Amino acid sequence: MNDAGKPVQAAQQLIAAVARVLAAGAVAALATVVDAPRGVGAKLLIEQTGGRAGTTGDAALDDALTTHAQTFLTLRAEAQTFNVAELAPHLTAWRGARVLFERIEPEPHVVVCGAGHVGAALARLAHVVGYRVTLIDDRADFVTRERFPETEINLVAAHDGWARAIQTVLGTGRGVYVAVVTRGHNEDEECLRAVLTARPDYVGMIGSKRRTNIVLARLRETGVNEENLKEVRAPVGLDIGAVAPEEVALAILAEIVAARRGGTGAPLSAWRRGNKSSDE
Repeated sequence: MNDAGKPVQAAQQLIAAVARVLAAGAVAALATVVDAPRGVGAKLLIEQTGGRAGTTGDAALDDALTTHAQTFLTLRAEAQTFNVAELAPHLTAWRGARVLFERIEPEPHVVVCGAGHVGAALARLAHVVGYRVTLIDDRADFVTRERFPETEINLVAAHDGWARAIQTVLGTGRGVYVAVVTRGHNEDEECLRAVLTARPDYVGMIGSKRRTNIVLARLRETGVNEENLKEVRAPVGLDIGAVAPEEVALAILAEIVAARRGGTGAPLSAWRRGNKSSDE
């Protein structure tokens, strides 16, 4: 292959690597040189596992970006620009250069188990906010286009039971946020058992403390790992005093966003109201 064909081949390999990361439900950082004396536009894909594709053309810079990629991925930011001098001050040849890091991960997917009042409101709200949404119920007449004309919301009727439907929808669990809002203990238990097998990024279950404790105790008694049970947010949602189904849905989605973005759920104004001398 002549030199003219090398950029095309490199781009194809990078595209294939991104596709592989997404298909595997994995996470990676894409580093692009955006301002530099040379190599502007060069890209390096760094997987969370440490695998790489592409290059900036400088092995030392590739190594420095690979090291920083792990820090970037813990920030939960979609994109951020860094000066090479901050990341690798010893690389004097790249002094003044800037690199854009972008997070590569599967499209965030909210899965709602239960299409009652709260589940319906949550599915619609998550869709409006911009999430990919799947709504599952074992009652086929609850997941119809007559009830949900929003064609972007994926509707699944669990004809053969919750477990099979959930396992099909959740895949690897990466980038998946599950809210169990079914109509009763038995349905909750069946859903959670299937959900915990996939280990999604977030799993919450609606209900009073008594109801959630009953379900978790049943799962514990049947051998579900205690560490897995600790991951269940039950009762689900942030405490905003929600009463109406739409308010409960808002409380659940707020917790999902906080879990995804690394938020605390605390009032943003707390620093000011708790410190009288903050304006001094």
